[in-house]
Amino acid sequence: MKRIHKTLSVTLAGLAWAAPLFTSHGADPASAPQFAQKPCGTVTVAAAADLMYAMNEITGNFEKATGCAVRVSTGSSGNFLSQIENGAPFDVFFSADIEYPRKLEAEGLAAPGSTYPYAVGKIVLWVRNDSRLDLTKGLAALRDPSIQKVAIANPQHAPYGRAAEEALRNAGLYDAVKDRLVLGENISQAAQFVESGNADAGILALSLVLSPGLKEKGRYARVPEDLYAPIQQGVVLIHASQNRQGARAFLDYIKSPATAALLERYGFVLPAKVKP
Repeated sequence: MKRIHKTLSVTLAGLAWAAPLFTSHGADPASAPQFAQKPCGTVTVAAAADLMYAMNEITGNFEKATGCAVRVSTGSSGNFLSQIENGAPFDVFFSADIEYPRKLEAEGLAAPGSTYPYAVGKIVLWVRNDSRLDLTKGLAALRDPSIQKVAIANPQHAPYGRAAEEALRNAGLYDAVKDRLVLGENISQAAQFVESGNADAGILALSLVLSPGLKEKGRYARVPEDLYAPIQQGVVLIHASQNRQGARAFLDYIKSPATAALLERYGFVLPAKVKP
């Protein structure tokens, strides 16, 4: 049967650079290592949308600890890959799929050997508090006829969308829900669809549903991890970076115990090579 997806998102026109979502503000860095106070300009960061809230805290702490400034844009990892391949002026790329940073290295567009696995992401089924859906049934709850729209990120360029589709297929549910799928440009937009009522349920990143923005607004059930491949996330230093000093300082900060603990608080699992 021909695959049909209803899309509520507005696709980015061409390869226009993603607009910055925010510039971080000071968070309490009390638990962070005290790096030397050496101002190092502004670090421009492209970050997968599942990191939106965690990155806000990380960059705030980093700014307080170092005197550096950080400018973050969030979006889908696949779109950022294309933008960087076409010259987007980022210093650092945090991808929800580690294969994208590796691809940039292979293409000579990232500093050799700089790819670093910073986290493994998880997906969950999420509904608003006013939903009567029985989440104890897990993904099978999506068979409920009251569920008219199910939000996921676009699998074509969003790793969390690919994981959601894979989980639905492996659970034997894809054919039952494919005509009800609505696709967000990234996982953050998919979450917005559910939060706003434009979708009845969503398969979202655990990091987002644990965030201040959604934590009190809904309920979730974890999607069994044997239904989808691990979402291995990686960061890389972009070869054309105009601020390598700041970029390297930020990458070092990502490897700190304080940052590892913060990522775990947002539901990420630390890869074997990341030791808190």
